[in-house]
Amino acid sequence: MIQSMTGFGQVAIENEQFSASIEIKTLNSKNADCNIKMSSTFSDKEIELRNLLSSKLQRGKILLILNYVSKRSESLTASLNTEVIKSYYNSLKSISEDLDTDSNNLLEIVMNMPEVFSKENQEDITKEDWPVIQEGILEAINKTIEFRTVEGAALEKALRGAIVNITDYLEKVIELDPQRIERLKERLRNQIAEFENNENFDANRFEQELIFYIEKLDINEEKVRLSQHLKYFIQTLEQPKSNGKKLGFISQEIGREINTIGSKANDVDIQKIVVNMKDELEKIKEQNLNIL
Repeated sequence: MIQSMTGFGQVAIENEQFSASIEIKTLNSKNADCNIKMSSTFSDKEIELRNLLSSKLQRGKILLILNYVSKRSESLTASLNTEVIKSYYNSLKSISEDLDTDSNNLLEIVMNMPEVFSKENQEDITKEDWPVIQEGILEAINKTIEFRTVEGAALEKALRGAIVNITDYLEKVIELDPQRIERLKERLRNQIAEFENNENFDANRFEQELIFYIEKLDINEEKVRLSQHLKYFIQTLEQPKSNGKKLGFISQEIGREINTIGSKANDVDIQKIVVNMKDELEKIKEQNLNIL
């Protein structure tokens, strides 16, 4: 069963100690590209979260948004970061003097800047609340995987349809190939008749050229390989684990055989069918980009 790389999961946590909202969004990407936006309260957990997201969601652009608000009155106990305030103020004052602008409101600006206040009980809050938030994140990940599975079912249906269409077109090529061969034989007979009347005709050389010509135009091996690749694609779709990269490799092999049939067939009717095959293959390649 395949999974899409497009996913979404959302969880809200509300209790007497805090409220939190967790949101995960994923899009297609070759590798795991994690982006985490969360309260600075849990900044020390970022590496742990990156590893968790990469492990569970494997691939794709992954965005985690964690909003957290504590309801504890003691968590509001704060002290001023004097050194930070001084640094902000001096930097802004220097800039103000360079630009010759008003510096009356600098302190007010500084007090709204990050890390001006330090919360004294932050470590205790983190230890107490983190296990609950971690559970919420795992739930959001599971919802994202469920979303990906539903999207994957739709992708699988589209891929199966395209493979069925290519298989049908291959059957038409198989039906037309004997007629193509007869036309080639007729053309060769006429050319042989012309050459035989030529006094410089070299029978051995002609036989070698004829064998080379026939091998160059024979598409039996390509038809067999294409049929095998199409079956293998379906078998890979049906495997328990989603494998978009493998499906991508198989679709490349399918494309190689389709192109070879088109170039070797040297037949207008077959080449029209090959164009339709390529159209279906493009649909497969587009869908493959979003498969986990």
